[in-house]
Formats: sequence, structure tokens, C-alpha cells
Amino acid sequence: MPELPEVETTRRGLEPHLCGRRIVSVEVRQPRLRWPVPADLATQVRGQAIRALKRRGKYLLFELEAGHLIIHLGMSGSLRLSHRADFGKHDHVIFTLDDGRFLVLRDPRRFGAVLWWADPVETHPLLRDLGPEPLSPEFDGAWLYRRSRGSHRAVKNFLMDQHVVVGIGNIYANEALFTAGIDPRRPAGRIGRRRYDRLARAVKAVLERAIGQGGTTLRDFVNEEGRPSYFQLALQVYGWAGKPCPRCRTPIERITLGQRATYLCPRCQR
Repeated sequence: MPELPEVETTRRGLEPHLCGRRIVSVEVRQPRLRWPVPADLATQVRGQAIRALKRRGKYLLFELEAGHLIIHLGMSGSLRLSHRADFGKHDHVIFTLDDGRFLVLRDPRRFGAVLWWADPVETHPLLRDLGPEPLSPEFDGAWLYRRSRGSHRAVKNFLMDQHVVVGIGNIYANEALFTAGIDPRRPAGRIGRRRYDRLARAVKAVLERAIGQGGTTLRDFVNEEGRPSYFQLALQVYGWAGKPCPRCRTPIERITLGQRATYLCPRCQR
């Protein structure tokens, strides 16, 4: 599933090409995505200019003149710009722009979403209860420490709770916990403030490094130009079961936690 760095990579890649462009028309070729594409989407957005392209967690927010397009890439979705109208069977929503190009949502598994919201975007039900952005000043060790008090959940599951902090999925939770030296199974409420300071710094460092390298290619994800990204080459534990820990050479273990594959070094992470 595309995580925060993949979505941010997409946003940064598309932003200079889209801001100021006007939507001429919309073709919804498959409305049955994770949530149904609004039947009046084309009517709502036709003729509107794209003022800004933002991100909230894993949601892309297209600020138009009268509201917001909210786009989620789901498990296998991607957005790309194209000069050619040679669309494939998985190209489900196509925006024609005033410069003749097409913005295309491709989503083979159809877990993505294209929604319209005319009210202030922060009031949308999918966005209003989200936690802070992990790269924002509001997210730090003090925040994690306060939110974790009394929690018996494993810290990895706690870290992936979008009400605690947005955008941290399975891959980057594994990587951040390894960087911070914290066992992902440890109860969140039994971790002290100093270790949460270290974890918050690790989250920021891992995400910033991933964004800088273009996200993580796993199976279907490609960036907006159709080229794969390469952060997977820098992963330290995710997917490395049985291989030596990059720090102590102890074999990396793979366990299941919250029905997710979890990787850890049994020696370095306590």
C-alpha cells in the first residue's frame, strides 16, 4: 500500500504541473472504488482551476475554487500525467486539463477513492479526527508519551493508529522502531518519555529519507511518471527475515503482530 512518503512524492511531482491548470472535463470509467465516485463529480469540478495540491496523511487534497477533490491511492493506485488518450482497463478516473494533458487515476485493485467536498476540507469525516502529521512540530516524543499512557497495545500498533499520528503504515513503523531500538511488541504504555523522544526522531528521519529517495516500491507502486522509486534498497529490517541485522549481525526475525508482518532484531530492539 502506498504510504505517506509515496503520497508525498506523488504530490511534489504533480504540484508544479497542476497548480493553475483548469479542469476541462472528467470521465469516470469505473465509479465502484473503495467508496463510490460521486455521480455528479464531473458537474461539480468542471471548469474549476486547481489552486493548490496538499496532503493530509495518505490523502491528496486538490484545492479547487469551490471545494476539494480528495483522492486516496488505496493499495495499488497511482496518479500520472499523460499526453496521450490511450487509457488502460485500470484507468478509472480521467481529468482532462486545459493544456491538453490528462490526469489519470490508475487503480487495479479499486481500493482507492475520488471524492468531492465543498465544505472546509478539515471537516470531512475521513479527515476531521486524524492525528498530527509526523513531520510537523506538533508530533514529538511528548505527544507520543501523553497519548500512550494507560495503553496496553503493542507500540507498533499504537504507532500505526491514524488517530495518534497520520501516515505511518506497516513498512515505516517497522523501520522507525528498529532505528529507535524499540521492540514492536512492547506495550505502548510501558515506554518512557526518553524512548518516545527517540522514536519520534526516528519516525521523522525514516520518512524524510524515504521521501528524499522517492518512497518504497512494493509490487504495484510507481511514481507519477511511471518510474519505480528506490527507498526499498535502503530498508534495514522490513522484508529481511533471516538476514543479518545491519548493526549486530543477529538474524532478523519475522513475526505477525496485528495481522501484519513485523520484522525486528531480537538483540537490538528491547
